[in-house]
Amino acid sequence: MFSLPKKVTIIEVGPRDGLQNEKNLVETDVKLEFIHLLKNSGVTEMELTSFVSPKWVPQMSDAKSIMKKADLAERSIVLAPNAKGVELAQEAGAKNIAVFVGVSNTFNQKNINRTTDESVEALAPVILKLKEEQVFVRACISTAFYCPYEGKIEVEDCIELCRKFVALGVDELSVADTIGMANPVESYELFTRLRQSFPSVLLTAHFHDTRKMALANIFASLQAGIDRFDTAAGGLGGCPFADGATGNVATEDVVNMLDSLKISTGIDVKNVCEAVGKIAPHVSRPIESGMYRLFENGRI
Repeated sequence: MFSLPKKVTIIEVGPRDGLQNEKNLVETDVKLEFIHLLKNSGVTEMELTSFVSPKWVPQMSDAKSIMKKADLAERSIVLAPNAKGVELAQEAGAKNIAVFVGVSNTFNQKNINRTTDESVEALAPVILKLKEEQVFVRACISTAFYCPYEGKIEVEDCIELCRKFVALGVDELSVADTIGMANPVESYELFTRLRQSFPSVLLTAHFHDTRKMALANIFASLQAGIDRFDTAAGGLGGCPFADGATGNVATEDVVNMLDSLKISTGIDVKNVCEAVGKIAPHVSRPIESGMYRLFENGRI
């Protein structure tokens, strides 16, 4: 009989990953209320924003204001893709920094015009400096299972990239099914190997729900011993480099499943749905999570 953890940490990524590629420009005050409602629902770790070029990601052009005005969660994380982004993030008071690299060379070249090795090489001095300053560093590993250009990713390639980040001293690996193609067996196998390889690093699973298998993948990851998951309220998000990739798995649906399994998250589903209700009128596609539909119908 498999065992499941008694407690799981949810890292809410809706304000950053969920909104970063949203077509509608969401006003700063709306984002702030969304963030505050999520924090009040019991979220203790959250991706707030990105310090990226507003030319390429206009949705995140208010990153400095978000950092200045937000009621911060216990661990509030900002994405910074390079040395300049890290500098701006720290000037804004960021204490927890996320960087990202895809396992797939082609995905990286399409995304940031660098190979995987070139991306790690560029980030290495940035990460080492952050760790000297005792900053919490989260490494986001994209295309860990499948790539929209290269297809299936070999497990060893994902582990090797993770090993490079661990050698640099990162605190957390967020390992992502970026285009939502993974199945539960693949999830169990990869996260079992990752736990065996990196027992002293925080391991977080990040699933998209393109084929409606995210909850099944989370359950398989729980069986592999994973107790940290990235989720986005309302199932917001998507990958601009992957045609057809839908949003992140919905926070409210994940918390509901964990509640039913008697696994504690400290998060209130109804309060998350209230946060979703705040952001829903401002995004370009309908909210399709099961728990939010029940909430809209007054059934929770």
